[in-house]
Amino acid sequence: MPAHIHDLGDALEWRARGETLRIEPWGRDSVRVRATPGGPLLADLPGALLDRPARSDAVITLEPSGATLVNGAITVRLDGGDPDSADPQLHSAAGRLSFLRTEDGSELLAEQPAHFWWPGPRLYTATGNGYHRLEQSFCAYPGERLFGLGQHTHGLLDQKGAVIDLVQRNAEVSIPLLLSDRGYGLLWNNPAIGRVELGATGTRWVADSARQLDYWISAGEPADVLARYADATGHAPVLPEWAAGFWQCKLRYRTQRELLEVAREYRRRGLPLDVIVADFFHWTHLGDWRFDPAEWPDPAAMVAELTGLGIKLMVSVWPSVSPLSENYHELLNRGLMVNTEYGPVAHADWPDKGLDAYSAQVAFYDATSPEAREFVWDRLRQNYLDLGITVWWLDACEPELKPGYPANLRYHAGPGLEVGNLYPRENARMVWDGMHAAGQTEVVTLNRSSWAGAQRYGAALWSGDIGTDFASLRAQIKAGLNVAVSGIPWWTTDIGGFHGGDPDDPAYREVLIRWFQYGAFCPLFRLHGFRGPEQKLEPAMTGLPNEVWSYGEEAFDILAGYLHLRERLRPYIMEQMAAAAGTGLPPMRPLFVEFPDDPSAWTAEDSFLLGPDLLVAPVTEAGARSREVRLPLGAHWTDAWTGAGYEGGRTVRVDAPLDRIPLFLRDGAELPIHQER
Repeated sequence: MPAHIHDLGDALEWRARGETLRIEPWGRDSVRVRATPGGPLLADLPGALLDRPARSDAVITLEPSGATLVNGAITVRLDGGDPDSADPQLHSAAGRLSFLRTEDGSELLAEQPAHFWWPGPRLYTATGNGYHRLEQSFCAYPGERLFGLGQHTHGLLDQKGAVIDLVQRNAEVSIPLLLSDRGYGLLWNNPAIGRVELGATGTRWVADSARQLDYWISAGEPADVLARYADATGHAPVLPEWAAGFWQCKLRYRTQRELLEVAREYRRRGLPLDVIVADFFHWTHLGDWRFDPAEWPDPAAMVAELTGLGIKLMVSVWPSVSPLSENYHELLNRGLMVNTEYGPVAHADWPDKGLDAYSAQVAFYDATSPEAREFVWDRLRQNYLDLGITVWWLDACEPELKPGYPANLRYHAGPGLEVGNLYPRENARMVWDGMHAAGQTEVVTLNRSSWAGAQRYGAALWSGDIGTDFASLRAQIKAGLNVAVSGIPWWTTDIGGFHGGDPDDPAYREVLIRWFQYGAFCPLFRLHGFRGPEQKLEPAMTGLPNEVWSYGEEAFDILAGYLHLRERLRPYIMEQMAAAAGTGLPPMRPLFVEFPDDPSAWTAEDSFLLGPDLLVAPVTEAGARSREVRLPLGAHWTDAWTGAGYEGGRTVRVDAPLDRIPLFLRDGAELPIHQER
C-alpha cells in the first residue's frame, strides 16, 4: 500500500510531491475532488456546493497499486504508481484520477497530463500571495457531446470544440456545470475568472487566480445528474402560479400613467396579464432604489389598482450607485461597495438624472457582503416592498463593468479574479433573504446573469440584450436548452429580441410572431424589447410601443391566441414546475433528457420538450410555412393540431402556417392545444 495514500474513513487522500488531493463522496453517485499545492486543504472557500450529506455508503479500498472509492454509480480510481519500483521518485502517473461507471467499469472521464513527465493533469502556477493559476486537464473522447455551461451567444447546443470564458457578461452567463453524453456531469466548483477548453486533444479547466482546485462529478443519465446536482447545490422552489402567466414589458414605460393605461387596456381587451414592469430610470438617482415622484407620483395607488386588476408590478433594481445617490456616501464610508486594487471605486460610466449630457462614474454595492446585502434590502423594503411590490428584476447584475477588468476588483468574498463569478448569485440571495425575513415566501427574481446554486434563491434568468432577427431566435433555443441542463429551471428571453425591431415592418412582425409562439412554451413568458431605431442612452429614452396590439390586426389575433393557449396550459406547466423543485428536472428540456437512448435526440438543436409530454418545434426561418421535425425513438407522437399520428424514430415534415408552431403530444397525452377561443 503506497504510504502517500490515506483512507480517512469518509474520504480518500493523496499527499505527495507537495500536493494534497482529497476525494470524498458528495451525494448519491457523486464525488467531490479538491486539491491544493501544499499543506492542508482550505475550508470555507466560496463555491456552489451545499454541506456534504451526512450519510454515505461509499466504500474505500486500498491496493498495492493505488486505491478506489465507490459511491453508487461512480467509482474513482487513484493511481498510486508502481508498487514494485525501488525508485524513490514516484512514477509520473501516480496521483492520477480516473472516473468509472461502477456497473461495468467503463471509463467516464480520466485525468490527462499535459506531458509524460511534467506538468501533470493538475498544474499550479504561482501568481503571488498564496494564489495560483490553476489548470485541470482531462482526456478528450471521440464523438463526445458536451452541454450546459450556462448561457452563451455562440449558437451551439453541443459545445465540443468551443472555448468558453468563465466570466459574467451581458448575455454571456457562466454556470460551470458540464453535461456529457458519456454519462456524467461535472461542476467546476470555483467562481474564479477563467475558461474551459473543450478541445479535440483534451478538456482543460482554468482559473486565472485561485487557491484550490475544486470540482464535483456525478454519474448517470442526464435526468439523474440533474437530480444529483440539485441535491448538491440546492433545489429551486416551486414557481408561484402567477409567475407562469404572461409578463408585459418594454423599454420603457416612463410614467405611472403610461404603465397603468397599458394594464387597463389588457383588461379591456380580455387578455391574460400577470406581471407588468417598471424598467430602469424610474428612480430618482441610480442607487436610490425608489420611484421618482415627478413621474410616479403615487406608486402605492398604482400598486393597489394593479392588484385589483390581478396584475403584479415588477420593478427594475440595479446594483449600481451614482455619486448623486442619497445612499452613495454611506455605502462608501461603511465599506459596502465593490472596491478596487487600484484607483477609485468607480467601475462604469452611466447616465443619471440631473447630469444633462454627462455620465456619472458609478460604483456597485458589494453583493458578496452580508452587511451590504442587508443595507440594499432595507432600501428595497422601504421603497418597494412596503408599497406591495414583491417581484424583482435584477438587471445588469454581472455586474456590468466598463471596462471589464475583474482583476482590479476586490470583493468582501475575496479578489475579483478568485470570486468574480459569484456576484449575480449573491445579488439574488439579497432579495431571497430579505423577502423571507419579511415573511414573503413567494420569491421570484429575474436576473441578467447567474452562477451555480442561484436556483435555490428563486432566481430566474433571461438571455440579456440580444438581436431581433431570426438568427438570434435560433441561437436562443440552444442557449435556453443549455441553461436547462445547467441547473437553472426558470428561463426566458426578450420575446422579439431586445435591440430594435419596427412594429410597422412586416418582416419584423413575422419575427415577433414566431418568437412569441416560441415564448409561449418557455418556462417564463415575457414580452420585452427596445423597439425602434437606436437612441442615445439617457433618462428620457423610451422605445416604440411593444404590446401585443402594437403589431397590426393579423399579428394581434395570432398573439392573443397564444396568450390564451398559455392560460390553458398553466395547470400542466405548474406540474412541471413542481417536478423541477422536487427532482431538479427542468420544465423546458433537450430531447436527450427524456430519450437518452436515441442517438438522434442528442443532435436535435431546434426543438425541445416542455415537460415529458409536449414536443415544441419553433419556426425560425423567414417565410417558412412548414418544417421538418425529428420525433424521438421510443414513443408514439400525435400532431397536436391535426391529430395525425407518427411512430418515433423518424423525421416528418409538417405544415406551419404563420399562426401555428408545430407541437406533438407523446403517447396519447391530452393537452388543451387545439381549442377555439
